[in-house]
Amino acid sequence: MKNKFLITILGPTASGKSSLAIELAKHYNTEIISADSRQFYRGMDIGTAKVSKSEQEEVVHHFIDVLDLDQNYNAGKFEEDALAVLDRIYSKNDVAILVGGSGLYLNAVLFGIDPFPEIPREVRLKTLNFYKEHGLQALRDELRQLDPKYFLEVDLDNPRRLMRALEVCYASGQAYSNFTNKSAKKREFQSIKIAYQWSRENLYERINNRVDTMIAEGLVAEAQNLFDKKDLSSLDTIGYKEIFEFLEGKISKEEAIDLIKRNTRHYAKRQMTWFKKDAEISWFTPAARIENFVEFLNAKMS
Repeated sequence: MKNKFLITILGPTASGKSSLAIELAKHYNTEIISADSRQFYRGMDIGTAKVSKSEQEEVVHHFIDVLDLDQNYNAGKFEEDALAVLDRIYSKNDVAILVGGSGLYLNAVLFGIDPFPEIPREVRLKTLNFYKEHGLQALRDELRQLDPKYFLEVDLDNPRRLMRALEVCYASGQAYSNFTNKSAKKREFQSIKIAYQWSRENLYERINNRVDTMIAEGLVAEAQNLFDKKDLSSLDTIGYKEIFEFLEGKISKEEAIDLIKRNTRHYAKRQMTWFKKDAEISWFTPAARIENFVEFLNAKMS
């Protein structure tokens, strides 16, 4: 049986993962699995920097626009669904591509997710009420105390992720991260991890420019169309929550834009802290051409 390979493109937001994934997918005539959980949801296009419809027509992308905003989804289900898609890809190609910035969803595919404990209803209510009464920062502080490892990985601006982790901590008496990688599951493919290595200054400049582009492309109008659903956890995320505050008259448009940039930079910094700990990642200068990646990957797969 031929070896199967999963080219895994990681890195912080705005680092160029999507464009690289498309170029490599074209070269290897294969398909892309997106592990960006925000892009799972329909209607969140500009604010999540989804690849365009034309780009999706060029290369098959899986797990983009697959959920309604009120649908629940988790890393365990993603593991199951993504492996099924990989089986279909590997039936016709020895190479597939996984791309994303969430360590949790990437690791679900690469190493597996251990079964989580059942969460009693009273624990879910306790966690939700804690958030409503004390706010986002209290969730962060609680998670930092109960699971400092996952605290470094999770999107700290996503209360849904924070509450999910705290629910597991409360229900099990253990850290959430204890259930994510206790024992790596056997996979039928070999993963090759690659990423662009941007300087912090240049990455922050890319983030600021991308936010400006989102505004120019109509992020405010997109958020306006979603405003009546703003209380859904899927929309409690960077890019939308700041615009919602503007639409509610709490802050100016300029303040909202500055907040999006600041919060995105903070998120990217946390992502980089996490990825820098992964010794399996091969880092490439932003000046690297597609030929450089192909030469490296072909050597790894030979």
